[in-house]
Order: sequence, then C-alpha cells, then structure tokens
Amino acid sequence: QVQLVESGGGLVQPGGSLRLSCAASGSILSIGVMCWYRQAPGKQRELVERISRGGNTDYGDPVKGRFTISRDNAKNTMYLQMNSLKPEDTAVYFCYAFLMGLGKATYDNYWGQGTQVTVSS
Repeated sequence: QVQLVESGGGLVQPGGSLRLSCAASGSILSIGVMCWYRQAPGKQRELVERISRGGNTDYGDPVKGRFTISRDNAKNTMYLQMNSLKPEDTAVYFCYAFLMGLGKATYDNYWGQGTQVTVSS
C-alpha cells in the first residue's frame, strides 16, 4: 500500500513562511515526477509546482520567486518552501506523485490527503 502524507500546513500572517513536506511510504519501486497542487474554496485545483526525479522544476506564475520546490529521492520526500505568503495563497495543498509500486508494471497517479494553508492577519 502506497501512501503520500503531507505535513507542515497551518495559519501564517501575510509575508510569513511555511515549509510543506510530502512523504511517500509503502512498497515503492520508483518515483517519477512529483507535484504540489492547491485548491482554494470555490476554485478548481491548480498546479503550483512540479519537480522531476532529476530535479528539473516548473513553477506556476502566481508563485514564481516566492515558492521553492525540492525533493530528497533517498527519503522519497518532496518539500515546498513558501515565502512572502499572501492571502490569495490560502488553499488546501495536495501532493501528487507518479510512481511505480513494487510488483507493478506501470506508473500510476497517487495523491495525498491535503494540508490546509491559511494566510491571514
């Protein structure tokens, strides 16, 4: 059973910082691309950032220059360092991984349960 578990969310004032983590656990053979998505109330889920296994990254325009994605392949963990947070960053942040489980022949999509980030004074 493969699981993705996010942590690090919470309440922060505008201009503050948070660091999210996403740990993949279970019978994992290989992890390809990993992503952070977010969904604000009443809005569709949107891609925030993604990172390849080799470390190549893609940033969405709303967070460019403020958020930094990284990963530790040895720990099957991905991070999102969020700086200069704004009220419009308030959302549930979801972790996504395209990975191959042990005993499987193909890669599949896996999602975490989400962690709430609230930016408010």
